[in-house]
Amino acid sequence: MKQITVPSYDQVDDAAKVVFDYFKKIAGKMPNLYATIGYSSNALSSYTAFIQAQAKGTFHAKDREGIYLIVSELNGCQYCLASHTASAKKNGWTEEETLQLRAGKSPDRKWQVIYLVIKSIIENKGAAGEEVMAGFAAVGYNEAALMDLTALIIGMTFTNYVYRLTHIPIDFPLAKPL
Repeated sequence: MKQITVPSYDQVDDAAKVVFDYFKKIAGKMPNLYATIGYSSNALSSYTAFIQAQAKGTFHAKDREGIYLIVSELNGCQYCLASHTASAKKNGWTEEETLQLRAGKSPDRKWQVIYLVIKSIIENKGAAGEEVMAGFAAVGYNEAALMDLTALIIGMTFTNYVYRLTHIPIDFPLAKPL
């Protein structure tokens, strides 16, 4: 397969242009990764609808950004680390805290547990041991939170994989390495 490039607005169909217009309005630009997903207006519109729906779940914006950073670190996605480090800072995380989250070294027990759950799910193709799940419950999370966390992992893994398949240019400041 040839090298995949970021499509321009004129290279995508009308359904994808609606999403491009939305991002230009709210973010001032269409991020390269989402533009690339726009080769398939179905993939782009279904992905954005899925992610927007997750905003109504257990995890608020700051928490979602922390989760996205952990998932992106574990999946090795430099694009998503860059974009979500920028988003995390806008949502109240410091640079140092983003590095701690990514390394699984947050001083907050809740984030230590979330890191372990995410790591287990990613490394074990969806499985998490009883001890890991007991820790998740011990910090106050229930079944709904587990389903919401799983949805966030899946959504972020999609974009992580798109980047890793395409290696499109990163259009955000690079995240600091661990």
